[in-house]
Amino acid sequence: VTEVDLSSRPFTAKVDDEYTLTGDTLVISTGATAKLLGIPGEDELMGFGVSACATCDGFFFRDQELVIAGGGDSAMEEATFLTKFASKVTVIHRRDELRASKIMQDRARANDKIEWLMSHVPVEVIGTQEEGVKALKVKDLKTGRVYDYPTGGFFVAIGHRPNSQLFQGVLDMDDTGYLITEPDSTKTNVPGVFACGDIQDSVYRQAVTAAGTGCMAALEAERFLQHG
Repeated sequence: VTEVDLSSRPFTAKVDDEYTLTGDTLVISTGATAKLLGIPGEDELMGFGVSACATCDGFFFRDQELVIAGGGDSAMEEATFLTKFASKVTVIHRRDELRASKIMQDRARANDKIEWLMSHVPVEVIGTQEEGVKALKVKDLKTGRVYDYPTGGFFVAIGHRPNSQLFQGVLDMDDTGYLITEPDSTKTNVPGVFACGDIQDSVYRQAVTAAGTGCMAALEAERFLQHG
């Protein structure tokens, strides 16, 4: 879908700028995209040792040494989660200080499986799809030194970007771009338009919660069509 018009019913959605669909309700499930670093090897090895979801993939890295990039609450939470499986988790962050809340930092720093690589940035992911990730090339921002840091997996936890560009200026959204829905509902500020999944969930971002809100949206759309 490349364009939508929610100003009148039936709603219209243009697909690939070629043809138009119409409907009396619209369910939005465009999700959110994990932010990536854009470094060499990251895209090529995604799913082959690189991941943007610790809860999805952590189990596959049992007893391995891992690196996770990020400095916010999500990175601390995912680093702590990964210690359930990994033998060591190294947090790499470009600054001397973390952005995470004190309670999340304290929890991570108290975990003896977590090590810290501060004032460093990832430069390249080294490995192959056949053999997986072998190392992360990193740069020390204080000295300028570039070197290989051995690791069996690389996790990126620098946030997500909701795919809500189509609805800017039309639907209510928070400062980040997540669509705002009514409490205990998938209703947006436009009657007949519902939002489910990661496009309106910045907290859980799990397949099971997305499926649950998808069910809610389907039921609410059906009721809207019956009763208006």
